[in-house]
Amino acid sequence: MDKELNTINCMGYPLFTGSLNQLPKLSKTLINTINQYSYCVAEKDAGFKKVLQESDILLPDGIGIVGAERLLSGQKITKIAGADLHAYLLTQLNKKGGSCFYLGSSDKTLSRIKERLAVDYPLVGVGIYSPPFKAKFNETENQQMTEAVNAFKPDVLFVGMTAPKQEKWAFAHKDQLDAKLICSIGAVFDFYAGTIERPGEIWISLGLEWLGRLVKEPKRMWKRYLYYGGVFAYYVLREKSRKRFGRVQ
Repeated sequence: MDKELNTINCMGYPLFTGSLNQLPKLSKTLINTINQYSYCVAEKDAGFKKVLQESDILLPDGIGIVGAERLLSGQKITKIAGADLHAYLLTQLNKKGGSCFYLGSSDKTLSRIKERLAVDYPLVGVGIYSPPFKAKFNETENQQMTEAVNAFKPDVLFVGMTAPKQEKWAFAHKDQLDAKLICSIGAVFDFYAGTIERPGEIWISLGLEWLGRLVKEPKRMWKRYLYYGGVFAYYVLREKSRKRFGRVQ
């Protein structure tokens, strides 16, 4: 455990275990999140795994990750969702009149975000840019995206392009981006815009946000939560066996 940064090693990933007001003050910070789905994807995608492992801050965004750490080490950690990070940072920016930039999603979603921010956080300056909807960006598109961010020079850059594309893009372009905090937060764009409804506080407080999303979007979410839930359970039990009996293939 790194007490200075409030991190622990959970199955090879450096999880942040502090509260959001304990985030370290670095000159430039890349914040990513990990849940059971992204863990499973990263185990099959070496590039994605490297990005998550080398994040400045990696938040435990999922009851599966929290439960895994409790089972493996007995340590109780708190889930910090991308939506929690988003709300916290906006509150801080509003207090000091800071700025943020949203990179990703559609023009329609970004416009809704901007409209809501004007009401919820009126002192926050907001920039937006909707990149092309494609699996991989070319050099010109990458340049246009970084130039849009740098022209605004936000305190916080929110990247929402779905995992693992958003994390890989933010990691690859971190040094080129003129932003103090770079946060990959995916579905939060749609949650905040209202294009996708986030499960209510009851679901969240019970640790069942995943079930609420599954009920609302069964066709899109069943594989993420049911299939990958089983895959993740295998990884956790394998790690438990390794810790107890030694190396397990």
